[in-house]
Amino acid sequence: QVHLVESRGGSVQAGGSLTLSCAASKDTSTYNYMAWFRQVPGEAREGVAAVRASNSQTYIADSVKGRFTIVQGNSKNTMSLVMDNLKPVDTAMYFCAAGRTYRRYNSDYADAALSAEEYAYWGLGTQVTVSS
Repeated sequence: QVHLVESRGGSVQAGGSLTLSCAASKDTSTYNYMAWFRQVPGEAREGVAAVRASNSQTYIADSVKGRFTIVQGNSKNTMSLVMDNLKPVDTAMYFCAAGRTYRRYNSDYADAALSAEEYAYWGLGTQVTVSS
């Protein structure tokens, strides 16, 4: 059984920063991919950032490029999302995901790595609210 637990999110003002962490029940290097997604009510889950274990390649969604960074944590069981210059549009529930299945995409391009249906394991999510 794989467990992923996101750290508590929070409320910040626009322009502020916040770091989310994901604690995994296994060494994160055992997952071929780890990723962050976000979702607002009534909308599809959006891929934000992903990291490929084999070569540490990172994928960042255009909507957050230059502001968000995905990093391996100090502990081998953690992975983090560093969010800078936050905007109100970043308000969402954020989810940690792991284990790409390649069930739909047989590629390692960004659109595949940031596709929610590709991932097998999910955390329960944590809320991030950015006020203007």
